Amino acid sequence: MFKTALERMPSDTHKFVIRADCTPTGEHVRRFNAPTVNDVAAIIVGDPTKSRDIVVQRRSNIMHRKETHRLYDALQYPIIYWQGQDGYDITLKMVDPITGVSTNKNLSAMNYYAYRMMIRTHEENVILKCRRLFQQFAVDMYVKVETERLAFIRFNQAKLRSEDYIHLRDAIHSDGDVQNIGRLTILPSTYIGSPRHMHEYAQDAMTYVRNYGTPDLFITVTCNPKWTEIERELEPGQKTARSP
Repeated sequence: MFKTALERMPSDTHKFVIRADCTPTGEHVRRFNAPTVNDVAAIIVGDPTKSRDIVVQRRSNIMHRKETHRLYDALQYPIIYWQGQDGYDITLKMVDPITGVSTNKNLSAMNYYAYRMMIRTHEENVILKCRRLFQQFAVDMYVKVETERLAFIRFNQAKLRSEDYIHLRDAIHSDGDVQNIGRLTILPSTYIGSPRHMHEYAQDAMTYVRNYGTPDLFITVTCNPKWTEIERELEPGQKTARSP
């Protein structure tokens, strides 16, 4: 379901003020650089932990299918799943690659879609040939992967022992009420991109400096899509902009 910012306005008495030359206080400047190429992005409306259902309406009957339902992918991307194949399902299990026998370990969304998008020799992958639709599919499924991770963290706070985190005082400051400790959803350092994950990276960097001294060089490499190493991996007629 796609919404616009205008649809979420409570009334018509409002005014848009867009300052493209201003950066929010406390944010990194380069995060708000104007894009120079066409990108595909996802905007999460409302609570990111809520499910993104597909709504199928047949006359007076309405049927909801959650994003983790096996038919979600086929309903959202009928061109990719043109035979109505099943997509990702939270009940799928890992399979032993040697014996081919199903195991008791649950298959994550990340592993499933990494398998579906893999380039294989002598095997056609229709997903990789869908150009712009493939880019939308990749972004959409990445959101599904992140939603699954966040849902696990949210509903397993007791297992993650959120009350014992070293940085629990950060949660107190953010909420302002000590009585709410334990009710907060705290992202662990294992969640990539979380504040604690980035904090540990910063601590590791400081440890390197203490042991080996300050660095003498800061080397960056800018990728060129015209590189031979990149172009030789493309299929005939395929463009780098269509192959994220």
